[in-house]
Amino acid sequence: MSREPRDAPQFYLTAPSPCPYLPGREERKVFTHLIGRRSTSLNDTLTQSGFRRSQTIAYRPACEQCRSCVSVRVLVNEFKPSRSLRRILDANVELFGNAIPPRPGTEQYALFRAYLDSRHGDGGMADMSVLDYSMMVEDSHVDTRLIEYRRRGPDTRINGRGQGPLLAVALTDILSDGLSMVYSFYDPDLAERSLGTYMILDHIERARRLGLPHVYLGYWVEGSRKMEYKARFLPQERLGMDGWERFE
Repeated sequence: MSREPRDAPQFYLTAPSPCPYLPGREERKVFTHLIGRRSTSLNDTLTQSGFRRSQTIAYRPACEQCRSCVSVRVLVNEFKPSRSLRRILDANVELFGNAIPPRPGTEQYALFRAYLDSRHGDGGMADMSVLDYSMMVEDSHVDTRLIEYRRRGPDTRINGRGQGPLLAVALTDILSDGLSMVYSFYDPDLAERSLGTYMILDHIERARRLGLPHVYLGYWVEGSRKMEYKARFLPQERLGMDGWERFE
């Protein structure tokens, strides 16, 4: 009799719940746990198959009558910023992102709280406590970094750190074929900087320097205003029924 390995993933299906992207619809998810010695390679495989990570859970939509959530990844080596994206790069040229281990801090949580209260006060994360935030950051069995963005200082070239208040943060997984942006947040009072877009542009450049071909942006949902920004980063690939398809 054959026996499955003890660390083989087991998949589960959630009960229906209201869709956070499209009003009047319900969503279901299939998920598995990312734990054990195979968690890094499993996270690679599942991300390439359209899954996303949240702490030690990998999940993807499994809605019975809807396929609106589409996984998106930017083609790093072919990406060239448009004129409007170049303006965002120019507006943030004095910022510096420092990659650190996934350790939560009080300054991060204060920024995270301000971001949620301003942008997502009625969302599913609105009631997250400092303990919830800590778990989101550090409860990971895969290769994860926090990128902290501050202004460049006179010693940044030497010590590899920015200075001044924390302006933006990205929680990022390092995969075998790219960077996966798990979650990001920023100072809501600096809307003119377009910091969310800037962090994606910065991750594309980071992936290029690392020789990684993709930046995974999560799900693009046609018809959802919250997700439409992801279509700006071209060329990109979207995961369909026949695999990854290129979009210009």
